[in-house]
Amino acid sequence: MKRVIVTADDFGVCPEVNRAVIQAHREGILTCASLMVGADAADEAVRLARENPTLKVGLHLVLVDGYSLLPKEEIPDLVDDAGRFAGEAVVSGMRYFFSRRVRRQIQRECEAQIQGFLATGLAMDHLNSHWHLHIHPAICDILLPLVKAYRIPAVRLPWQGLRTLTRRQCVTAAVMFPWVIRLRRKLEKNAVAYNRELFGLYETGAMNRQSWLRSIPKLRSGVTEFYCHPAVRETSFLRQAAPSYDHAGELEALVSPEVRAALAREGAVFTRFGDL
Repeated sequence: MKRVIVTADDFGVCPEVNRAVIQAHREGILTCASLMVGADAADEAVRLARENPTLKVGLHLVLVDGYSLLPKEEIPDLVDDAGRFAGEAVVSGMRYFFSRRVRRQIQRECEAQIQGFLATGLAMDHLNSHWHLHIHPAICDILLPLVKAYRIPAVRLPWQGLRTLTRRQCVTAAVMFPWVIRLRRKLEKNAVAYNRELFGLYETGAMNRQSWLRSIPKLRSGVTEFYCHPAVRETSFLRQAAPSYDHAGELEALVSPEVRAALAREGAVFTRFGDL
């Protein structure tokens, strides 16, 4: 069976994204959303999720390019005076490897975000992270005990099969491969559900209708997650945060009858992480 999860990331980042998530769920194929609990419009996102209980919501953990829940005094090596994480994942990742002090602060912030999500009263469908930083070995080792302790049912596995990629993308995939395999083994050891494949990993911000129609014929049996970043319109905030993203085009794809029909022809069955 080809089981398909369709997730919108960055739920809560701004009202335009929140509105797109709800529209794509009510009128289209979106099954899940990933909430940034520290984002400016997170309270609105939680309210909308309560009003739409068939939309399943998970935690979009933020440890880079975003804001923390804990104050700087508690995590001084992670955020600036405004409480914002660095926007450079590679440099941050190296610091995570070599500093035990930083890792202790990461653990406190990860737990704070998990507790912040649970405090909303929403059932946590899944966990993933901004820029897929949870594949980093140091963060993975911090997160897995928390996933088990808080009984989080599923974690995103950010792996897209080589058959779907260009040669240049295959090089990036080869770099990620050891970390992805390590994460998968730990998820299996801890009996945590995960997706077999993630479409959109190399089309981030460009999961428009054309990208969907190219990807759908490559579906295999098992659980495949498609992830996207829709918004009802471009704003100055979104253009600054993600200037290359086609937010409106991604929303159009999620409500497209052509995309839905293509999935039906492949025998795709919609599901959610919590159903795995």
